[in-house]
Amino acid sequence: MAKETIKLTDLQPAEGSTSKSKRVGRGRASGHGKTSTRGHNGEGQRSGRSSKRGFEGGQMPSYRQLPKLKGFQLINQRNWAEINVGRLDAIVSKAKLKEISLETLKEIKKVHPSSDGLRVLGNGELKSSLTVKAVYVSPSAKSKIEAAGGKVELV
Repeated sequence: MAKETIKLTDLQPAEGSTSKSKRVGRGRASGHGKTSTRGHNGEGQRSGRSSKRGFEGGQMPSYRQLPKLKGFQLINQRNWAEINVGRLDAIVSKAKLKEISLETLKEIKKVHPSSDGLRVLGNGELKSSLTVKAVYVSPSAKSKIEAAGGKVELV
């Protein structure tokens, strides 16, 4: 079975993909005569017409009808108390604590009373050994606490 070769003369657009351009203002017989599909009088009939973006013919535009929503409130939002290892060291030296948890930090007023959980981050240095009870401890914070002889407990 021989392969058919396609020649340039055989190429043509797909059926229905092209249509003749609308020729306006070429007499009544063309179907686009007299007003040239622009209608009678008014802004749209004149040349150089351009309406504003979002203009809906004088009707109140939809972007002005809709309410202006100012975000939304998360219903189960958590307020995390975040504290760095460097701050823990300062708190331990002042308050003489051996165990750090959300409750102890609330007692000495170092975190907000409405906090839901404690997150310990690894910025700073730690010299004293202590036990940290938190919801989350970053890997760098965990290594610094354990290097100082402390212990990490996830609550």
